[in-house]
Amino acid sequence: MIGRMALTLYGIPNCDTVKKARAWLAEQGVEYAFHDFKKQGVPPLRLDAWMQAAGWDRLLNRQGTTWRKLDPARQATAGDPAGARALMLEQPSVIRRPVVEWPDGTVTVGFDSAQWSLRTRA
Repeated sequence: MIGRMALTLYGIPNCDTVKKARAWLAEQGVEYAFHDFKKQGVPPLRLDAWMQAAGWDRLLNRQGTTWRKLDPARQATAGDPAGARALMLEQPSVIRRPVVEWPDGTVTVGFDSAQWSLRTRA
């Protein structure tokens, strides 16, 4: 992989979707680095890049338990990019997972084995 960025998967180890993604990568023999939001936090500059690449609205997981546990006033503060960014830095569990930085520099959010198959063969 000389001259190429490594694949980095960001997420939380006990998240079912992250578990599926990691298992799929292992089955395919794809090497990757894992960044644990719980232990390592959310890198603010990476979050900015993800928001630009994927959109803040795509990153913010409004279906998850963490979101549902927030009071309505706190949820309302995440109605724009700045508010969503602040919430994602404060509560990493509201970020849709996994976030993947691919060797070509693109960013994807969530796990889709069909799309990932195309990416890992390229």
